[in-house]
Amino acid sequence: MSRDPDGEPPADRESPVGEPVIRRDPRVAGDSAVQFDPDDPESLADAADTVRRFATNTVGSEDNVYMLRGAAACAALVRGTGSYKAAAERADGEATISFIRKWARVHDLPRSIRRHVALGEIAPTAAKHIARVSGESRYLLAWAALDHDLTVREVRSIASRVNGGATVEDALAAEGIDLGVLSVSIPPDTYRELRRHAALEEVDPGDIVAEALEEYL
Repeated sequence: MSRDPDGEPPADRESPVGEPVIRRDPRVAGDSAVQFDPDDPESLADAADTVRRFATNTVGSEDNVYMLRGAAACAALVRGTGSYKAAAERADGEATISFIRKWARVHDLPRSIRRHVALGEIAPTAAKHIARVSGESRYLLAWAALDHDLTVREVRSIASRVNGGATVEDALAAEGIDLGVLSVSIPPDTYRELRRHAALEEVDPGDIVAEALEEYL
């Protein structure tokens, strides 16, 4: 499986279940990150308790890091018990199979997407719908959500269209959004040269930027 320069898989997470890769970042949660080990009975019991309380919203404040902690607990509980059904039975209470499945999938989102969730730039409820799609579509939908300030309703609608067989581009177009349209700010000197070269070469400035980015990335 190919990886980006940060070692991230192209679309699916491979880091250990329950490991606070994002949540332990001091810029996100400092020392408050909690790790769940699905192979440790005591840690698994903590995960079950966290899932139970998470399902009833009784643990801490409902911030983004809290939601990611709940997602990690769901993922660890599924791994530790062997199935969504067993995880729901272990957690008991309000934690249904559907609830656990949705949040475990959020924990399995790529690190670059989960970082935006932790920083509050993608709502956890929107992340649940991003996690419903697979492969590279997860990235495209997540970045579109960031660049176009999509609502949770819009993300849900787009994810449903993609799962129904539409491409991300077509699903976004149905919401009036062009995939790949991004507003950037560049230094005045660079802007001047970009426009000058585009005019002389009779091409769109976006073509020059795309070519430069392809070489850079």
